[in-house]
Amino acid sequence: MSTHTDVSLSSYDEDQGCKLIRKAREAPFVPIAMARFAAIVAYGLYKLKSRGNTKMSVHLIHMRVAAQHFVVGAMTLDMGHSMYKEFWAKPKP
Repeated sequence: MSTHTDVSLSSYDEDQGCKLIRKAREAPFVPIAMARFAAIVAYGLYKLKSRGNTKMSVHLIHMRVAAQHFVVGAMTLDMGHSMYKEFWAKPKP
């Protein structure tokens, strides 16, 4: 009795850079959302120094809302892009 299975290990041989590039091609708006989220965090840290007399909790709430806005927007664009590829731009056989 043979226990040989034909399992492709090509996905396990991928390094992190190649995997990120492949995933970015599959869902191009995810890296954009990640970059925007990082930009919001950097901006929030920068503005934290010069927030004046604004309470810390109010500042953090504003930064959280801005970050969520960009992430949800990118997810919506990615869903629209996926629907476009699947339904309208499908190559004809």
